[in-house]
Amino acid sequence: MSRLIRQYFNNVKSHQGFRRYFENTSWMFAEQVLRMAAGLFVGIWVARYLGPEQYGVFSYAIAFVSIFSSVAKLGLDSIVVRDLVRDPNQRDIYLGTAFWLKLGGALLTLGAVTLAVQYTENDHLTNLYILIIASGSIFQSFEVVDFYFQSKVLSKFVSLCRITQLVLSSLLKIYLVLTGADLLWFVAVSLIDQATLAVSLYLAYRYQRHGNFFKYFDLPLAKNLLRDSWPLILSGFVLMIQARIDQVMLKALVGNAEVGYYSSAMRLIEIFSFIPMILTTSLFPAIVNAKNMSVSVYKDRLSHLYKFMMLLFLGVAIPIYFFGNEIVIFLYKDAYAPAGYLFSLMALRLFFTNYGAARGAYLMAENLTRYALITLIIGAVVNVLLNYLLIPIYHSKGAIFASLVSFFVATFLLDFCYGKTRENFKIMMASMLFMNPKRKSC
Repeated sequence: MSRLIRQYFNNVKSHQGFRRYFENTSWMFAEQVLRMAAGLFVGIWVARYLGPEQYGVFSYAIAFVSIFSSVAKLGLDSIVVRDLVRDPNQRDIYLGTAFWLKLGGALLTLGAVTLAVQYTENDHLTNLYILIIASGSIFQSFEVVDFYFQSKVLSKFVSLCRITQLVLSSLLKIYLVLTGADLLWFVAVSLIDQATLAVSLYLAYRYQRHGNFFKYFDLPLAKNLLRDSWPLILSGFVLMIQARIDQVMLKALVGNAEVGYYSSAMRLIEIFSFIPMILTTSLFPAIVNAKNMSVSVYKDRLSHLYKFMMLLFLGVAIPIYFFGNEIVIFLYKDAYAPAGYLFSLMALRLFFTNYGAARGAYLMAENLTRYALITLIIGAVVNVLLNYLLIPIYHSKGAIFASLVSFFVATFLLDFCYGKTRENFKIMMASMLFMNPKRKSC
């Protein structure tokens, strides 16, 4: 096995363009390492300060807004990056059109959240927290700058912007803890984070001596983007249901403290899930280019990506599974002791997180957005049904089991059953054993 792994890394390093993509990935990795450090020190300090009950309310508000966040994004992320790679001369038109579309989506999101909270049993203060967090979606329109830098494999600038936002956010949270601030002020920091990042991204774009994209909006292009992205909008909505509905249902069926335990464990797991997202984001242009070269190169790059995902899972999940309880008590102290076992169980989620991120690049490259939507809907339905059945009996452990089953169905079982994706299923299976897929057309 060690010989196969060494051979795998030697083959990867010999690929043309490896250093360029490695440098791009390194910047995003460095940013996320700092974010992980901030999460460990500042985020956990905040959780300990608030306690399981208030931290549960805070986490619930974030989860509630996250379910609607796909409307603000409009599913444009990968589509705009793909089109900028294909046609870089239309940069300003693509960015300007995407910006105004995302701003409209943000306003729709805020309206949808305002309407949805009227049908909850939340108190007025919890609903206020939700609306404050939802207001930050307006500033997400500036993410179009990130699309441009992704298409140019220049994530250094975006990483610097995010680091600036992270430093300011961390300092504000430390100040709030030291001054004994109420939960409302921590909620307000979520809004400040979005505004700070928006300003930083715009300044980074202007630093490149590019023109102002605000004045551009192309109606035919907007229609084309929405026609391509509407399955991704629904996919994003369903994905957020699958990712966050457990916290919402835990509050409704068990209580705020249970959400606090579950969210504290989830926060630690999400720290380790940044690597597959970074790798997929950085290498997506390479996957798209490989598809235009040959089937052989395309399958090789997919195989390398899946193999790396397997290595990441083994390297991270095994220590967490065996030492999760000790890690949680050390970080959060005894008040969060029930979260220790949950953290150990959640290590299994990383397998599906890693492969799901890589599989998403494949589905986008193949333009299988409608199929991706179907798989997500089925997975979300399975998740909600199992949550409804298991949470009242097993509480957070039931929510974890429901998530694992739904991820397996959406990521592997349906790819095996569908003819167009069965070859990708075989590549994923082969990658788990560090084997090479057969040279056969996709």
